[in-house]
Amino acid sequence: MSRLRIYSDADAGALTLETRNPSAIGQQLQAVGIGFSRWQADPEGPAITAGASPESVLHAYRHDIAELMQRGGYQSVDVVSMRPDHPDRVAMRGKFLNEHTHAEDEIRFFVAGSGLFSIHTHGQVFEIECCQNDLINLPAGTKHWFDMGDQPFFVAIRIFTNASGWVAQFTGDEIAQRFPRYEQAA
Repeated sequence: MSRLRIYSDADAGALTLETRNPSAIGQQLQAVGIGFSRWQADPEGPAITAGASPESVLHAYRHDIAELMQRGGYQSVDVVSMRPDHPDRVAMRGKFLNEHTHAEDEIRFFVAGSGLFSIHTHGQVFEIECCQNDLINLPAGTKHWFDMGDQPFFVAIRIFTNASGWVAQFTGDEIAQRFPRYEQAA
């Protein structure tokens, strides 16, 4: 289940809010310019299970993807999958753990599994555990980091403006090192 925790950016021990209510999560994130909503697969589409092909994943969410791409002017979509036995999981995790921004929006829809986005804005850190059916949209320039955990498991749809995908611009701020890493629920 999705979870939002809000901290002071000066103190990882200063938790000011914790909620698992999707509506409250959406309201809190919207107040700082972050999009959050929930999608459901097309009930007439193919069942999505672990190991599903990227084509079947995209087909199951084709209507929502098409609407979002048209509304936002996005040009490219793909599917990324990560499993605990992935040979590059340690390197892949490390790639996202430092605070960075992107020149374009970062949009992720979690088809399965989970991951932790930490967003640094307005003197706070918004830690959002995204789970199945969560769509998050970080506008271009949003300071954040992502942790998939040491036993990563997720399938996510990524939507881009630039067909070559996103490129991280690291801020050099060590803030991500002061906040807890993602520990998936057992």
